[in-house]
Amino acid sequence: MKAFLLALLVSVIAYIIAAVGGIVLIRTFSSNTHDRDLEATMTSFFVLGPFVAVLAFAITLGVLLTIRR
Repeated sequence: MKAFLLALLVSVIAYIIAAVGGIVLIRTFSSNTHDRDLEATMTSFFVLGPFVAVLAFAITLGVLLTIRR
């Protein structure tokens, strides 16, 4: 149970970092001039954030369960 909760905490932190980092990267490198802020927000919160959160959860849980054995 501790491993699951720790992995969940790491995934929430990873989501926040990925979402904020995605906003910065997309605003910096996007050539879209019409709705760059909307593109950055939607892509970060609905694509980058969840992807990184699921990846971080899986990796953290795998590492913690491997160490536990």
